[in-house]
Amino acid sequence: MSEAPHGRNGWALVAGAGPGLGQALLQRFDRGQLHAVGVTRSAADSGFESHRCDLSDGAKAADLLGRLIESYGPPKIVAHNTAQLVIQPFLETTPTEFEQCWRSMVLSAVHVAQGVLQPMVRAGGGSFLVSGATASIRGGARFAAFAQAKFALRGLTQSLAREFQPAGVHVAHVLLDGIIDSPRSRELHTLDPSKMIDPDDLAEAYWQLARQPSTTWTHELDLRPRTESF
Repeated sequence: MSEAPHGRNGWALVAGAGPGLGQALLQRFDRGQLHAVGVTRSAADSGFESHRCDLSDGAKAADLLGRLIESYGPPKIVAHNTAQLVIQPFLETTPTEFEQCWRSMVLSAVHVAQGVLQPMVRAGGGSFLVSGATASIRGGARFAAFAQAKFALRGLTQSLAREFQPAGVHVAHVLLDGIIDSPRSRELHTLDPSKMIDPDDLAEAYWQLARQPSTTWTHELDLRPRTESF
């Protein structure tokens, strides 16, 4: 019989488990007594069970998710947190870059959802949480490739919510309106870290979202630092 490791109340999947929010989610789910499993496109030493997989590849995604569910049963929480950021003028952005953004953020979500949602329904439910961005609702100059994918991801999440929430799976979209603090962010931006989003605080918000009673489910949650204009 498939089951989570001893002493754990099931397991949680973080798709896009790199530094920053991905790592913070693994840590929070672990503290919540779930076996935390991360998936990344490149090798990552997270301190948790980690798998390297390109989730935009349907066959590879199905194989990995099938093996995890065979080992542990359906996940209690799935956090889809993959991202590929392209910031450059539209006329300098190639069709390949548009497709790469879409594959990284949208097609990967399709493959993850197809792999986990029906098993979660059969197991009695769970939470499927998707990381969005300011670009999910507002396409900015030089963000065309990123925004088209984030818009599509938001639409996909809405459709999944309307189809699977009646069956017991809480599907939520989290708008991250601001820069998440990480070593990479500090390299790229001159912004005071106190004005960035703390990844541990974000992870706590995801955890609380996943634990909402079914009579008060939030579908879309927007989170930003108090200094962020909107």
